[in-house]
Amino acid sequence: MNYRHAFHAGNHADVFKHLVLSRIFALLSRKEAPFAYLDSHAGVGLYDLAGDQASRTGEWLQGIERIWRAEDRPALLDDYLGVVRALNPDGALRYYPGSPELARLLSREQDRLQLNEKHPEDG
Repeated sequence: MNYRHAFHAGNHADVFKHLVLSRIFALLSRKEAPFAYLDSHAGVGLYDLAGDQASRTGEWLQGIERIWRAEDRPALLDDYLGVVRALNPDGALRYYPGSPELARLLSREQDRLQLNEKHPEDG
């Protein structure tokens, strides 16, 4: 199987995974002790939702787009959406963080990230 995550970036499953990841980072960061994060299928750091691959499937429209446009969002989404907002400072949703970028932006200097990707075009 030749899986390319760029076709699925920002879909409902990706949003759920990244929300959980951002909550885990927030909880681990409550303590001063450093933590290590290992991702064996990291993909790429940043996805262009207007790019060819994401546009071809449009899966992000039923994922991050719905949350992005929602007016009443639970505070649980704040850390996660803060990262997405930082990547889209003009307020238009175009760039979506992959797990490596989300981890990089939510980790602290003392934390350790080990990010790996098998696909030669993405690694």
